[in-house]
Amino acid sequence: MRTKLRRAAALAFAGMTAVIVATGTAQAKSADTWAGCPYGAVCIYPQNQNPAVSPSHIYWTYGAYNLSNQVGNHWVLNNQYDGAVVELCLSYNANDCTSSIPAGHGEYRDLTPINSFHLRPHYN
Repeated sequence: MRTKLRRAAALAFAGMTAVIVATGTAQAKSADTWAGCPYGAVCIYPQNQNPAVSPSHIYWTYGAYNLSNQVGNHWVLNNQYDGAVVELCLSYNANDCTSSIPAGHGEYRDLTPINSFHLRPHYN
């Protein structure tokens, strides 16, 4: 009888260990990185890097960002979530925004006329 109880306890423990390991692996999996752009970020890639492979700039926080030395064609990927938007703007300090890229989308754009961009939570 003791042998059966020990086997049952050993099997139960082994089963719990398998569940813990499986759960730990699932929880450790990160959200989707897209072309080297981490989940939750907006990324700009080097000029003429097509397809996008490795970002040269990564932005995490909502707000306005001025650009410098970003001319020619660049990929801009919006790998944010919950409807967050990146707006591309003609003047500095995110004024005169002319277009936007929704979460989960990217555009291959000529950034020569773009002087700033604005990250914000969602469309108003």
